[in-house]
Amino acid sequence: MPTGLAGVLALVLAVQTVDTRACSPPTPVAPTPTPPAPPPGDRFTTADGVRFTAETVVTNLEIPWSLAFAPDGRLLVTERPGRVRIFDMGTRGSELALTLDDVYTQGEAGLLGLALDPQFAQNRLVYLYYSARLAGGGAVNRVVRYREAGSRLAERVVLLDSIPASTIHDGGRIRFGPDGLLYITTGDAANTSRAQDLASTAGKILRINRDGTTPRDNPFGSPLYSYGHRNPQGLDWHPVTGDLWASEHGNTGNDEVNVIDAGANYGWPQIEGTASMPGMRTPVTIYNPAIAPSGASFYRGDRIPRFSGNLFIGALRGTHLLRLVLDSTPQRRILAQERLLEGTFGRIRDVVSGPDGYLYLCTNNRDGRGSPTATDDRVVRLVPET
Repeated sequence: MPTGLAGVLALVLAVQTVDTRACSPPTPVAPTPTPPAPPPGDRFTTADGVRFTAETVVTNLEIPWSLAFAPDGRLLVTERPGRVRIFDMGTRGSELALTLDDVYTQGEAGLLGLALDPQFAQNRLVYLYYSARLAGGGAVNRVVRYREAGSRLAERVVLLDSIPASTIHDGGRIRFGPDGLLYITTGDAANTSRAQDLASTAGKILRINRDGTTPRDNPFGSPLYSYGHRNPQGLDWHPVTGDLWASEHGNTGNDEVNVIDAGANYGWPQIEGTASMPGMRTPVTIYNPAIAPSGASFYRGDRIPRFSGNLFIGALRGTHLLRLVLDSTPQRRILAQERLLEGTFGRIRDVVSGPDGYLYLCTNNRDGRGSPTATDDRVVRLVPET
């Protein structure tokens, strides 16, 4: 990272407001991977001189929510209406791996998070977070596990059930940490009091073993890891310090980026934004007006060296990819920020660092709040110019 980078990058705020309307069910569209040779993409230059191209590699998805790469390079994608698709990035072929028959898809609910077991190459285990429709009415959020074989998911096991669900604030990001445990973000499910209730799994970041049991060193003797959250949707660990960073939707602005510690209280609904109270954590940074931050990932590739160690966050309302340059010491500081691709691809839901060294993101323009083009929703990769 060149010296003076923090002085070069600038944050340009655009007027935004939070929109919590439930979306109308979109018309299903079959995914169509792009041809083997992608057309030339749009070209961009960052404030510190990184030149890259944004290439569309998958088109016509229906509200993709999570991206995860298998060790063999295949890309697994969840679609909120209840499907998991697997894409071969070499042949551009695709397979429908799973269709859930009990998914609840009102508003923001549906099939959300996706994570692969750290030993996926050996055990083929895939973990999902989704909103399940109950026979007697209503819904809950669940964490379930499947085994992949031949690009199909089977051998379903429910690991964690009865997480409160609603048409808004369902959280939904799941990710394995460096400790080999599964971390889960849950929203307050439209009931703010749940975030401070240690008897509820809503409004929390949870941590469980791979079999669904509670780790012995969890701070409350339950799946709860941290609490006082409104609607966190992004998680990743700093590649140098190991700190867990998270993105979270605020209340009409006050969107947050936090560093998560075991047992800590992040304040919602008692405090938000720059407010403080004893025993409650304040965010590392906030965003007013709202940008609606979602999936988050540190760049771990080697093809774009200046991105190394940067945290990237997809912004829905903000319609950009947020780039955060962080201090790699225990100070937990943001040194600089930049908004990439602003307004280019619309609502960005998730971003991941691919095994090929590129950065991948997916759009959410068919979720009822965007302005979809004929080929939305898409998976896009950022490729450095040579």
